[in-house]
Amino acid sequence: MATILGLISAHIDLVKAAVLGVVEGLTEFLPVSSTGHLLLMEHFLGWGDAAFGKSFAILIQLGAILALLTIYFGRLWALATHMFTQWAAARFIIGVLIAFLPAAVIGALAASYIKSHLFDVRVVCIMFIIGGFILLGVDRMNLKPRYFEATTFSLPMYLAIGFCQTVAMIPGVSRSGATIVGAMLFGADRRSAAEFSFWLAMPTMVGAFAYEAFKSRHELASGNYLVIAVGFVFSFIFGWIVVKTFLRYVQRHTFALFAWWRIIVGTAGVYAIYFL
Repeated sequence: MATILGLISAHIDLVKAAVLGVVEGLTEFLPVSSTGHLLLMEHFLGWGDAAFGKSFAILIQLGAILALLTIYFGRLWALATHMFTQWAAARFIIGVLIAFLPAAVIGALAASYIKSHLFDVRVVCIMFIIGGFILLGVDRMNLKPRYFEATTFSLPMYLAIGFCQTVAMIPGVSRSGATIVGAMLFGADRRSAAEFSFWLAMPTMVGAFAYEAFKSRHELASGNYLVIAVGFVFSFIFGWIVVKTFLRYVQRHTFALFAWWRIIVGTAGVYAIYFL
């Protein structure tokens, strides 16, 4: 036992990276906020380099997004091969790019402000609680879906969902949660809303990763490759599991499980911050 504890102590950053990778993979595509969970975990686990910790949360998203890309590779290939011959394929690609545009523009303009002012565990906990009640409220609304396939949304609807996604730049809101709720309010059923959040995650997360990798190149050059690699591997594995199961889940269940999880975690976080 002493030997095991000694190994863990000697490689504590790798252990933390593995835990955070699991958290990222499990939460990235669920409406619970992966960034919020990572910030809370980093706060309570501790991380020696705060600047690197903020970058790490975004860098290991590549594992989750690659899991999504491997699962959707066949459909992506079909879209790529038909985009110049079939209007339906071209229209959907245009729709995804339109939805991505607000986050790309606002993210580029406000990234520094967001990381310096909003990456705060108190903000995360409050957003967890608010987002949980919003999910409960949407579940109780008598919505009448008009769209049952993510590929058939109207172009203005894609843009509107894109603006909903920008709200998730506030840590704790949840990118997938904002896009799913937005899509449902604009007429999508639960499954197609969840699936479009997958499609929109592709350019959004790849773009965020590329931007953060460039901005954090000095941290990468300082010898943190192994820590990032460990987080990446665990993020990929658990992200793959979630992508394979989430759509089946939402076809049969409401978002109540995720809503109450958010409320409980947010409340526990507030209590820990102010009373422990």
